[in-house]
Amino acid sequence: MVWTGTWVAERLGVELIGDEALPDLLGLALRRNPRRAHLLVSNVLGKHVPQRPSVVREAGHGLGVRVRQLLGDEEAARAVVLGYAETATGLGHSVADGLALAPYLHSTRRPVEGVPTAGGFEESHSHATSHLLLPEDPKLLAGDGPLVLVDDEFSTGNTVLNTIRDLHERHPRERYVVVALVDMRGPEDRDRLTAFAAELGARVDLITLAAGTVALPDGVLAKGQELVARHETPTAPPPARPAAATEPAGPPTAAPNPVPGPRAPRRPPVRVELGWPAGVPDGGRHGFDPDHRARLEAALPAMAARVTEALGPRPAAGRAPRVLVLGFEELMYAPLRLADELERTGTDVRYSTTTRSPVLAVDDPGYAIRTRLVFPAHDEPADGPGDRYAYNVAGGGFDAVVAVVDSVADTPELHAPDGLLAQLAAHIPHVVLAVVPSYVPQAPEAPERSSMLPEPLRGPAFSSYAPEEVGWLLQDLSDVELEAPTEEREEAIQSGGAHYAESLPVEYQPDARYQELFHAALDASAARIARAVGTVTETVLAERSPRPVLVSLARAGTPVGVLMRRWARHRHGLDLPHYAVSIVRGRGIDANALRWLAEHHDPADVVFVDGWTGKGAITRELADALRAHQEAGGAAFSPEIAVLADPGSCVRTYGTREDFLIPSACLNSTVSGLISRTVLRSDLVGPHDFHGAKFYRELAGADVSGAFLDAVAARFDEVAAAVDADVKELLAADRTPTWEGWAAVERISTTYGIHDVNLVKPGVGETTRVLLRRVPWKILAQRGAGADLAHVRLLAEQRGVPVEEVDDLPYTCVGLIHPQYTRGATGADGKAVVSQ
Repeated sequence: MVWTGTWVAERLGVELIGDEALPDLLGLALRRNPRRAHLLVSNVLGKHVPQRPSVVREAGHGLGVRVRQLLGDEEAARAVVLGYAETATGLGHSVADGLALAPYLHSTRRPVEGVPTAGGFEESHSHATSHLLLPEDPKLLAGDGPLVLVDDEFSTGNTVLNTIRDLHERHPRERYVVVALVDMRGPEDRDRLTAFAAELGARVDLITLAAGTVALPDGVLAKGQELVARHETPTAPPPARPAAATEPAGPPTAAPNPVPGPRAPRRPPVRVELGWPAGVPDGGRHGFDPDHRARLEAALPAMAARVTEALGPRPAAGRAPRVLVLGFEELMYAPLRLADELERTGTDVRYSTTTRSPVLAVDDPGYAIRTRLVFPAHDEPADGPGDRYAYNVAGGGFDAVVAVVDSVADTPELHAPDGLLAQLAAHIPHVVLAVVPSYVPQAPEAPERSSMLPEPLRGPAFSSYAPEEVGWLLQDLSDVELEAPTEEREEAIQSGGAHYAESLPVEYQPDARYQELFHAALDASAARIARAVGTVTETVLAERSPRPVLVSLARAGTPVGVLMRRWARHRHGLDLPHYAVSIVRGRGIDANALRWLAEHHDPADVVFVDGWTGKGAITRELADALRAHQEAGGAAFSPEIAVLADPGSCVRTYGTREDFLIPSACLNSTVSGLISRTVLRSDLVGPHDFHGAKFYRELAGADVSGAFLDAVAARFDEVAAAVDADVKELLAADRTPTWEGWAAVERISTTYGIHDVNLVKPGVGETTRVLLRRVPWKILAQRGAGADLAHVRLLAEQRGVPVEEVDDLPYTCVGLIHPQYTRGATGADGKAVVSQ
């Protein structure tokens, strides 16, 4: 039988090197992707290639048995299994079945109303928050037992390692086990896992079915893209094949994007009532424990019998009907168990699932994706409508298909003339629809909370701002020793031993040369900043609310919020309320501050304000936190943030998208009302407290907060006409975020071997923060950048950090935090060691 990677291998020179089992486990296909044209297609995952369900289930179950043997029963009973959406949700569940003693959870791309988000993380290729963690029991991920992470392939390891880093920061563990069907890492990525485990101070094991690498010749990406473009050209569909996609037959000629012609007239699908056991989740989206598994297995024979009845009587003689059980995106486990039970009763059955991923189809027995059906999404996805796909289904020789969806996806789009059911009916004589009820977790009882929240702190008792300029929804921690040397903080943060919000950096005290740079930058850019302040304020007044409540994200957003308030008063006579609240990456926004705001103002009038966007991490953090707050019973706030500068193209409401020096980024507390960055530490901030911060009264002699505000406000009149023109143009423009900054950060992270987007800080403001607060590794500067980078070059010189000029940088500069910081790696004085 021809290997289903032959077609790609012969045309691109791609080669699988490694265990003998690899060709049986994997085929190859092509996709339109700017980083990797080839796609490893699993033959045992049950996603793209229809396969016997017993083979799919055993692949995961056997890996789970090996995990149990590795851990021992005592540790296995303390473990939690986490699978990745969408491809590994069923695999992870099967691993949990093999482990037998542990609960299971999978990530999801589907937000669920009423279920707070326990976490979220990015895939390296995604520009949106692609994975949410929605356990019904929030304690599920809070234990210290082994965490077993399951993905279909382990190629670079970036997603898994970043997940471990994020979860370890919240709930440290001593042991992690990574499980995948295949390990396809190169030597550098293997070494990186070893170093990562040492850095974390935890044991990280890896269990797979096979290991190897993909050998790629020079120029393979361009050649692959050319192949995809050529074969995506529409052609007439070939006739249907009688053989299944996993058992190719017919001539070896290739036809691009094939969709075999209809085999039979369309007829309405038959709906079968499964009798799904009450209270058993449809999968692991909210958690699935051994008791759920036992109840499901007890109900499987009766459910399979109902499906068999809906399929109709078997012929007395001749070939038995060939049946496909087709799952739906993340819903992989329930249809797999149903298909496996049908196979146990003697049905000739295959199993696969629909997917969000577009892949080129080529009708050749040496190619893994023979046919492709395209249909619209039918579950009202959070990221909007789009195409979905079913591969190797049309022309697969199936007599019947059982489409299994959850009740959320049983929508008019599913039944539409161009929907999935109609597409299946055009190619398979008999269509059966089985709907699994979407599990709705029980809403947790809200804990009793004190309604006596304190009033906002105001200057001059807290901050050097005038009392009417801003109210701080914070608690005063000025008397607490929170500062730690930058080098100690960086080592603790990167090792997972501490969160950045649990301590404060020692406040940078600028020398005379740096202060001169600040004042020169302020003189040069005051009008530019005033214009951006006017533009963003007028946009907010036009689009959001005629009397908005400004809520700045402390502390970079606070000077901008004060300036927006001053503009509204100067131009329109409006006295807008302005508050500052804390938001912490990985921990969310201060929920008590949101409660106070909802008790004193209409949440619909609240507009969150920040200084600038880098890659957009805080923009996403805010959206996730506000959604979780609402799902937990809190008030609904708009997540749309207003910023002075949006060089990363992350928001709709901004003053400019240029990346230029905002002088308030040059300094820390001395340009921010003498307030520290915010602090969130469990021994200082209780469940009914605001987050904390310090007021550095002792730095009053160096304070330029008022001077900065006054210098910008003095330019309001001269920029008024330009602001009016800018706002008119903006209101008529398409300002949809492109997230190009996030894409650039991912590219830089990969190019420089960092593999963690949190260590890449784009833009002048973020680069300045790196130099002032973190342990910088190097600075990337746009070739030819002038005065906007004078202070960055001075800080880099003082810290001993190299500045590398580069072309094609979408930002003026980018700061790189040392990717594996220890004091030995950077020198006892905290200066970076120049990489060789």
